[in-house]
Amino acid sequence: MNKITDDILSRVEKPVRYIGGELNSVIKDKNNVEVRFAFAFPDVYEVGMSHLGTKILYNTLNNREDTYCERVFAPWPDMEEEMRKGDIPLYTLETKDSLREFDIIGFTLQYEMSYTNILNMLDMAGIPLRASERGKEYPLIIAGGPCAYNPEPLYDIFDAFQLGEGEEAINDIIDAYKANRNNSKEELLLELSQLEGVYVPSLYDVKYNEDGTICEFTGKNPKVPNKIKKRLINNFDQSEFPEKLIVPFTEVVHDRVVLEVFRGCTNGCRFCQAGMLYRPVREKKLNTLQDQARTLLKNTGYEEVSLTSLSTCDYSDIQNLVNTLILEHGPNNVGIALPSIRVDAFSVDLINEIQKVRKTGLTFAPEAGSQRMRDVINKGLTEEKILEAARNAFLAGWSTLKLYFMIGLPNETLEDCRAIGELAEKIADEYFKIPKHMRNKGLKITVSTSIFVPKAFTPFQFAPMATIPEVVEKIKAVKSSIKSRSIYYNYHETEVSYLESVFARGDRRLCDVLIKAYEKGARFDGWTEYFNNKYWMEALEECQVDGDFYAYRDRSYEEILPWDFIDIGVNRSYLIKENEKAKEALLTQNCRIGCTGCGINVNFKEGKCFEGAILN
Repeated sequence: MNKITDDILSRVEKPVRYIGGELNSVIKDKNNVEVRFAFAFPDVYEVGMSHLGTKILYNTLNNREDTYCERVFAPWPDMEEEMRKGDIPLYTLETKDSLREFDIIGFTLQYEMSYTNILNMLDMAGIPLRASERGKEYPLIIAGGPCAYNPEPLYDIFDAFQLGEGEEAINDIIDAYKANRNNSKEELLLELSQLEGVYVPSLYDVKYNEDGTICEFTGKNPKVPNKIKKRLINNFDQSEFPEKLIVPFTEVVHDRVVLEVFRGCTNGCRFCQAGMLYRPVREKKLNTLQDQARTLLKNTGYEEVSLTSLSTCDYSDIQNLVNTLILEHGPNNVGIALPSIRVDAFSVDLINEIQKVRKTGLTFAPEAGSQRMRDVINKGLTEEKILEAARNAFLAGWSTLKLYFMIGLPNETLEDCRAIGELAEKIADEYFKIPKHMRNKGLKITVSTSIFVPKAFTPFQFAPMATIPEVVEKIKAVKSSIKSRSIYYNYHETEVSYLESVFARGDRRLCDVLIKAYEKGARFDGWTEYFNNKYWMEALEECQVDGDFYAYRDRSYEEILPWDFIDIGVNRSYLIKENEKAKEALLTQNCRIGCTGCGINVNFKEGKCFEGAILN
């Protein structure tokens, strides 16, 4: 290993994070490839190795003979200290080479509070933080993922952003890089900007009004597009998917085979960014999923298959899929997990089939306690359905249940917050209505509330976030409404959510704030033990940037938003209409019942959204 001695590894927590060599990791001769690509996940190894997108793109890139993709994760602070002390640059797991030796470094942006880790990873590799200060001698630094849909706070960190699904786009980027690598960096970036779904921020200018809102967003070169259209995989059933998954030496967050059953969502929840970004719905065929499960279990030795999507129970043939997987793999003690269950899609028969092999945890996400708030967010879920699902779960043998809610939603009152605890109490009552001889011992209901953060490209992108004093009061309201000893309440930090909100809807002026906070010591801001709000408040003040302008301000429908140059296929007029319906607590039907006119059918000619047929 390159400078990483056993002595160093013995002094850090979980040294297996840094050694590589796992089953199914790819080994190539680095001297026999044309492009070296470092896939960077800006969080700790256990989190990054659980991310399906990382696994898909690692497979896609390494299927190319001309490219070698390696992995790098954010080192935990104890390892960072050892590496800086020993003057060891940040390295990839496969070859242990410094990131400086790579042609392209690609970061995935999953969470706004991981941004300082990106800066730390670049700094530990000896790479300037600002794109404007990096010449051709440095790797090309690119990014993708959900947070890339508002790339502006990172505009001077990355050379380019890839917007949309990456399986095909990443190949186009590699090809364009190869064809232009001998040109100047400016010429390379201009060529990249011609690819659908690629945004090069240095090729655009932004002007502001006196009130701080955006006045104008224009390209510096007539060749660059005015709108960046997201990339979309049309034939999802035939898209590349790994036949092998890397099996870590240590336990990770999701330690199992992960099967992506479909992309997109038809439910139309107004708070959900993913539900808007990943439209239209595209499903994989039953036999495709069966083949992939069979291959991956053989090549990994895992004992569980997780069926993943935004709402897995909405898969059109979910009962048959679960039954056939259990029939084939159950005798080998392989369990099936459904991590995302809509309460109204819950089937006691389905869950009973799953627990025949291995009982898994059960999580419902009502999102809001009162019926009015569930209508405001377009959850399309009644209290009767929630209680029926809980009753069915208890009858099927469950006595442990997790419930997820949000507080701080637009138009929410303290009474709506108290309704969260009241709903949990009603669910607990359903358990005690069951005859004693039919109950499992020890009811435990865990209620978790997260603070709602408005995101780009949702109907609530125009709404202000709840202030910290308001959130504190709402948490107290939930606490006061919980009486049963069987109900436990967890809630999130308000200061972290505030900063997440600032960056989720921020603009270019936040880039200086990010760098300043990092220079003060900000790292792992999504981890409670390392988050330091003082760094961020000082950075905002020193950069003369008002965080409240981004977090607490109600946007007008006429305002130019920092992400308005991106085309996700969903019309702005649709988001405005949905925001107005939220104010009246009016529901919009599920797309599977009939088209709701979001615009995806018109803007993406490859196929149409789910209307009794899948886009394949």
